[in-house]
Parts: sequence; structure tokens; C-alpha cells
Amino acid sequence: MSGGKAAQPRQLAHQGPSDPHARSGSQTAAAGAGYTIAHAGRQIRLGPVAFWIFVGTVVIMAGWSVETATYFAFRDDLLNGLIARQTEQQYACEDRIAELRARIDRTTSRQLLDQEQFEQKLDDLMRRQSALESHATALVGIGDPLATGSIRSTASPTFPGSPSSPQARDRRSSLEPDRASGNRKTNKDTDIGTKLSRIEASQERLDRRQATALAQLQERYEGKARKLRGVLTDLGLKLDGPALGGTGGPLVPIKLPGIGNGFERAVARVNIARKQAEHLTRTLVWVPVRKPVNGEVDLSSTFGVRVDPFLHVAAMHTGLDFRGDSGDPIHATAAGTVTNAGWSGGYGKMVEIDHGNGLSTRYGHLSQIDVKIGDEIRIGEVVGRMGSTGRSTGPHLHYETRIDGEAVDPQKFLNAGARLTGANSE
Repeated sequence: MSGGKAAQPRQLAHQGPSDPHARSGSQTAAAGAGYTIAHAGRQIRLGPVAFWIFVGTVVIMAGWSVETATYFAFRDDLLNGLIARQTEQQYACEDRIAELRARIDRTTSRQLLDQEQFEQKLDDLMRRQSALESHATALVGIGDPLATGSIRSTASPTFPGSPSSPQARDRRSSLEPDRASGNRKTNKDTDIGTKLSRIEASQERLDRRQATALAQLQERYEGKARKLRGVLTDLGLKLDGPALGGTGGPLVPIKLPGIGNGFERAVARVNIARKQAEHLTRTLVWVPVRKPVNGEVDLSSTFGVRVDPFLHVAAMHTGLDFRGDSGDPIHATAAGTVTNAGWSGGYGKMVEIDHGNGLSTRYGHLSQIDVKIGDEIRIGEVVGRMGSTGRSTGPHLHYETRIDGEAVDPQKFLNAGARLTGANSE
């Protein structure tokens, strides 16, 4: 301001002539020259670029001032919102971490539980395999291959799935590394579970086969004992007589294993049946059920009433006459003790053997006697030679079987021997 005059507003002065054509030329000159800012009698001439730079700077400064004022006005609200958002994000992150940790804990617990169950199942399978192997050994111990034909006695049998089999060794070697590591993949765990299931199924089949083998052994031993007992009963022999030889001892009753030990109880029953069959088989050693001569039986006279070859009248023939050649060996038909060895009337040279329990056999018309009184005779031992001594019409063997001194038909004993041979061959 000057001279007390009001301040003049800023204005852009465009000078030039009032004539339109002059005014147009003046505007062109002004446009080419720029813009003039007048204030308080002063004029500032600006070019177009400088003018717009000035205007832009004023606009930017104005905007910055507004934004700064707004920031300071709402700073607390912005900070509070930012802090709340960060806190919310932090809580969400912590919740997520806690959820992941809980999931990891559940997964780890499940893996540990699965690992523990796997190890327990594997231990159970190993123990069962060991039990099955001991069962197989027990079966070998009680088996009689000649009687049953089902159990080998020369070596321990190797069953599928048995710990002694190569398959089982390979299976254990493949499972042990998986047992030591608890972080296997799901498909690997599934594969191991499949292997364990196969082993368990194999053990079940083996267990059933062993139970079947025991049942068959028991049935065969009991069947053999029934046949032997039936044969001896049919022969009229006393089965409750005293045993021959030096035997004895205190009576100790048998105690079968508990009901829970099914295999052991079955083995005990098989052993009982086996002992009974063996006892009856040993009894047969003293029963004359074998032939006294070699080869096929050729009888010239049977037991019973016949026409006497010398007097030609009905007479009782107390034995069997086996036709043969002089000098043929005569065999003892059962074990026993020689009670007579020498000349005995119509028998000529005769050998008599006592088999115990009232049972004895006589061998007459011998040409030669090879034993003496008191000798212990084994089954099949030669006691003399065939001849025609005594009351005889030619070389033959007069063979008698007696029970308590009474002559019985020897053919019954020979038939019993044939039955027993057929039973043993089954």
C-alpha cells in the first residue's frame, strides 16, 4: 500500500490498444510474453511454465497442509485402529500356532500309540511263533512215523510261518527296521500292517493244522489200542495180569494241564493214548501171533477132531501140523522162557516155551533142539529144526498153543497176527 490508498488486489494486466485488431495482437504478444502479477503498484511478469509451476506448488502445499492438519486431528484414532488391528492379527496368529501345536501333539500321540500297538502286536506274533515252534517240536516227540505216517522223527518239521523257516527269517529282518523307526509314511505303515495280518493268518492256519495233527494222532493211538485190546480179548488172554520183567514204582496219578492250555492238554491225551498202545504192543511180544516157520503156511493137519494117522479112528488133534523139509528152522512165535527141551513121548524131540500169564507154546517132532531149559527166548529166535521124531509119519512141525495148560486152536493166534499186521499197515 501507498498514499493512504486501499491495497489493490492482485490482478493480471493485459495491456494493448482498444481496437479489436489491436487487441488481438496485444493478446498474442501477452501470451507470448507470459503473465503479469500486479500488487501494490508492483508488477511481476511470469512466463507460462513458471506460472504453472507456481500454481502447482501452491496447490501441493495447500493439499499437504490439509493432510497434515487431518493427520494431527485424527492421529490418535489412526494409531488406536492400527494397534487394534495388529493386536487382532497377533491373537489370530497365536491361535493358529496353538491349533497347529495341538494338531501336531495329536498326530504325535497317534503315531506313538500306533507305534506302541505295532510293537505289541509284533511281540505277540514273535511269542506265538516261538510257541508254535515248541509245539512242532512236541509233535515230533510224540509222533510215530511207522504208525501214523504224518510226523517226521528225523528232523524238526518246518511249517509255513515257523520261526525256523527262511520265510519267517526274511519277514523278521524286514520288520525289525520298521519297528525301530516311529516316523514311517502312511503307505509304509499300511504295508507293514498287511504283512502282520498275513503272518497272523499263517499262524492261525498252522495252529489249526497242529490241532488237527494232534487229534489224528490221538485217534490213531486210541484206535490201535482198541484193536490190540480187542484182539487180546478175543484170544481169551488176561490183560490185567502182572507185567513181565522188572518194573514197578509208586503210583503217581496224572494231572492234566489247565483248560486254558489246550495244546498241552491235547499233547497229554495223545501221550496217554500212546502209552496205552505201547503197553499193549509190548504185551504182544509175549503173545504167539507169529508163524513158527518161514514162507507160506502149508498145513497138513488142523486143530480139532481128525482121523488118527496110525489107528485110523477119531481122535483130538491139539495143534497144527506145518508141512516142510527136515532141517527147516523152527522159530519162536513169542518171547518167553524155555520150560522143556528134550524127548517127550509122542511129541518126540519137543521144546516148550512159557510166555507168561498162563500162555505157552509147544514145538514137536523136531530133528534137532537148539535151546535148553531156562533160556530166555526172543521173538523169531530159532529153537530147533524140523524133523519126524516121535509119533510122526513124516517131516513136519507139530505146533500147539495152550492157555492155563489147556490146548487152544493156534489158528486163532495166527489170524490175530494177520489182523494186527493189517492194522499196522494202515
